[in-house]
Amino acid sequence: MIDEKTAWQAVADRDRSFDGKFVTGVLSTGIYCRPSCAARHPKRENVRFFAKAEQAEAAGLRACLRCCPNDLARDEAAVKAVIEAIRMAESSPKLDALADVTGYSPAHLQRIFKRETGLSPAAYARALRSERVKDALDGGASVTEAIYEAGYGSASRFYEDKRMGMQPSVWKNGGAGAMVRWASVATTLGPMMVAATDKGVCCLSFGEGEAELRGRFPKAELQQGGDDFEKLLGDVVAQVETPARPHNIPLDVQGTAFQEAVWQELRKIPEGETRSYADIAVAIGKPKAVRAVGSANGANHVAVLIPCHRVVRSDGTMGGYAYGLEIKQLLLEKEQG
Repeated sequence: MIDEKTAWQAVADRDRSFDGKFVTGVLSTGIYCRPSCAARHPKRENVRFFAKAEQAEAAGLRACLRCCPNDLARDEAAVKAVIEAIRMAESSPKLDALADVTGYSPAHLQRIFKRETGLSPAAYARALRSERVKDALDGGASVTEAIYEAGYGSASRFYEDKRMGMQPSVWKNGGAGAMVRWASVATTLGPMMVAATDKGVCCLSFGEGEAELRGRFPKAELQQGGDDFEKLLGDVVAQVETPARPHNIPLDVQGTAFQEAVWQELRKIPEGETRSYADIAVAIGKPKAVRAVGSANGANHVAVLIPCHRVVRSDGTMGGYAYGLEIKQLLLEKEQG
C-alpha cells in the first residue's frame, strides 16, 4: 500500500495512473472509488485508503456506481482486446463487432476506450492505418503499395479519411508538387507568418519567414499571397487579435496518433484558461506521458489555432514556448481580457 499522503494527492489530481493500486473508501457515504473518480472530492477526514476492493468491502463499503472500481481489470482487458482486434483486422472493424469481442455495449466500449487511449476505436483505427502508410512510404514503398499495405481497401478510402492533409506522395517528398501560399503580416504580437495549402493552414508562426517555411516544406512550391489567400489571412489575423471570437479556420496538419490526440485536447482548452502538461496527459488517457505531451506541444507548427500557449507547468509557471515567453504571455493576456 502506498503512503496516505501520496494516495490523497492522487485522489486530488484524479490521477488515472493510480487506478488499480488502491481504492478510496468514503466513510460518510459508505462507498469506495477509484482514485480517478469524477465525483466531488470527499473531506479528507472521511477518507480511508484500502489496497484492495475486498478490504473495503470487508469494512462495510460498497462499490461506487459512477467509477465502478471493480471493473478496472475488465476494462483494461477489453481495451487491449479491441486494440488487438483493430491491429489484426484487414479493414476497420465496426463498433458493434468490437463490442461483441468484449461483451460490453457499444456505447460503454466507446466510453472506456476513449478514456484509456484518448481516441475512439474508429479514430484509433484511422490513426493506425495512417501511421502504417507513413511507415511504408519511409520504407520505400510506392504510394499505392503503402495505401494497400496499411489496410485500406482502395485509394479512395484513404483520401476519404482526410487525416493527412497533403496526399501521401506529397508528404513523402517534402511537399513536392504542393502549392503553399504564405504571407507575413504585422500584428500586435509582432510579425506573423501564415502559410496554407488548398486544404487549410499548415503553418502559423511568429518572427519567421520564407527560409523557415522552406525548411518545413523543402520541395513545395511557395507562392506569396493571392486573392483566395487574402480572406483566410484576414480570418487568421482576426483570430490572433481577438482570440475570444469563435472561428472555423481549416487546418492542414499531420502528426502521429499521439501528437494529434494532444493537439485535439489543446483545442478543447477554453480561451483564457490554461492546463498543465500533466492535465493534458491525463485527458488523453496517458497520465505518465507528461514529457511526451511536451514534445507533442513543441511539434505543433500552427500556433494559436492549435493553442499550445495555453499549456503551463504544474506549478503554474509559464514553461517554454517556441516563439518566446513574451508572446506566450501576451496571448494569454489577450484571451483573459
